[in-house]
Amino acid sequence: MLVGFNNVTFEFGARTIVADATWHIHPGERIGLIGYNGTGKSTLLKVMVGQYQPSSGTVERGKSTTIGYLHQDLLSFDTQESILEVAMGAFERIRFLEKEIERLGIILENDSDEKLLEKYTDYLHEMDVLDGYTIQHRTEEVLHGLGFSNEELNRPYKTFSGGWRMRVLLAKMILQQPDVLLLDEPTNHLDLPSIEWLEKYLSGYKGSVVIVSHDQFFLNKMVNKIVELYQQQLHIYTGDYAYYQKEKELRIEMQQRAYENQQEYIKQQERFIERFRAKATKAAQAQSAMKRLDKIDRIEQVEMERPNLRINFQIDKQPGKILVTLKNVSKAFGERIIVKNASAEIDRGDKIALIGANGKGKSTLLRMIADTESFEGERIWGHNVEESFYAQHQLESLNLDNTIIEEMQLCGSGKTELELRSLLGGFMFGGEEIDKKIKILSGGEKARVALAKVIASKSNFLMLDEPTNHLDMHSVDLLATALNKYEGSLIFVSHDRYFISKTANKIWEIENNEIKEFKGSYQEYMEWKELMASRLKEQQKEQVKEQDIPKAVAAPPKNDPVQPQLDREQKKNLQRQQRQLEKTEELIDGLKKKKAGIELEMSSPDTYAQPDKFSELEKNYNEVKKQLEKAENDYESLFEQILELESGL
Repeated sequence: MLVGFNNVTFEFGARTIVADATWHIHPGERIGLIGYNGTGKSTLLKVMVGQYQPSSGTVERGKSTTIGYLHQDLLSFDTQESILEVAMGAFERIRFLEKEIERLGIILENDSDEKLLEKYTDYLHEMDVLDGYTIQHRTEEVLHGLGFSNEELNRPYKTFSGGWRMRVLLAKMILQQPDVLLLDEPTNHLDLPSIEWLEKYLSGYKGSVVIVSHDQFFLNKMVNKIVELYQQQLHIYTGDYAYYQKEKELRIEMQQRAYENQQEYIKQQERFIERFRAKATKAAQAQSAMKRLDKIDRIEQVEMERPNLRINFQIDKQPGKILVTLKNVSKAFGERIIVKNASAEIDRGDKIALIGANGKGKSTLLRMIADTESFEGERIWGHNVEESFYAQHQLESLNLDNTIIEEMQLCGSGKTELELRSLLGGFMFGGEEIDKKIKILSGGEKARVALAKVIASKSNFLMLDEPTNHLDMHSVDLLATALNKYEGSLIFVSHDRYFISKTANKIWEIENNEIKEFKGSYQEYMEWKELMASRLKEQQKEQVKEQDIPKAVAAPPKNDPVQPQLDREQKKNLQRQQRQLEKTEELIDGLKKKKAGIELEMSSPDTYAQPDKFSELEKNYNEVKKQLEKAENDYESLFEQILELESGL
């Protein structure tokens, strides 16, 4: 055992976080600590490391057990040192040895003291055992994995934002390789590539890991045990998050059945007692039955005490076929280019996940669509579009001195106070809670207020920037379900892969300063990415093989009369395919111009006044779009054939 709770009770003021809990952490365990927001998961980690003392019971830690603890309070740390220096602080002993070896080496140049030489030799040996000469390389590798570029490694820690600082401290912690690593919401500060890197790194980690996270994908990949903090008790399940969900459902079902069976037995006994206790011949039996009932260990009825968001997105108007068109848009911050001459469109019914690494400009692009960020190029709204934008900065822009109901009244929805009260009830703000001041709300509560303001608008187009931050897993589930039923369109930025997979029917990724669109679910997108990566590897292998073959062997024999004939046929075929590719290119250009012309005509107010004309234009538009899709597919196919022919010559 590395760390253990033995009959621990901990109270925070008048509130009990956990009562009479026992939990032991053993080597090699990967544990997900879960529970609804506000149940006290982070507090429990603080009890584990000794920041808080239990009211009763004991917390045991092995004498040599080392614990690393990543948590929000670490952000108070500040320094002018580079992030490379901060992360290399993980190797305290090695840094000490480096200085001592250098110091003793200088002394020994002029002094042959045997004791100093012995010490110097011991330090060199220890340095070798600790693999001390590779610490910079190891640190750079971890920082790169967490998303830092080479240029950023020597930048002062002080110049980075909170999320990036947390990555540096995470790097330092995992480089220390403690016996037990406690991670409180580590994925909140990471983008998708960094989360995937962390998963791979931790899967080979030798120590034990305890993770507090709302990321179901992350938990399913990382953990082999779930500890649930529920109703002041710790419930332990041996398996991943998916296993926990099934087992919990089964446990609740069995408990409910046992409760119902016991209630039926109690009723039977009570009827027997009521009927016979007045009869002298049966009084003794009735008395015995009463004693049995008094001694029975009563089974509690299952009550699911969980937050229950009742989200119901509504729209007032149906928009036109196209909601937003981006034409040749460009955006840069100094030399850092986000997009350049990029074009894209959002159609009615689209539910788009905007994904990718941090720094690629996902939130910037979202702000460009929302028209809260300046850019070059055109952004054209479609007909009847009523938009609403939810962004992280909105949590800070809430008026701290307002009550929740006052803040809702300012959102311009035109709803009565009774309607707003009903809406807030769906976001778990009932009764007197709506009179709470914004300034005393938690991060999760502020997020729910901001989301409630978005929903109150009855918009038909939503732009959501990290909507699941500050929500627990159950609330994320409910939000995803509500957005699936939502009749409007949306585009959202998220690093929660479970939420993306449940919600999106299209994927956008900023790549090479362009907006790349994938039509399909997140699962299909990931499968496609893996296929592309596999093909690229195969191509690279083939190229290496070709380079390794001696030219004399690779060249066809001079006396082979068939080979020149084959080459001529291949060249003719290649020329035919290249001509066809040029024709297809011209066709695509023509169809794009035709599509743009129809779009311009459809966006005219005069067209909307003539329903028949609009209907005819929409029919033509769909036909041109279909032809364009076919032409683009043909182009891709021809291009691949040309590549194959060229490689064969």
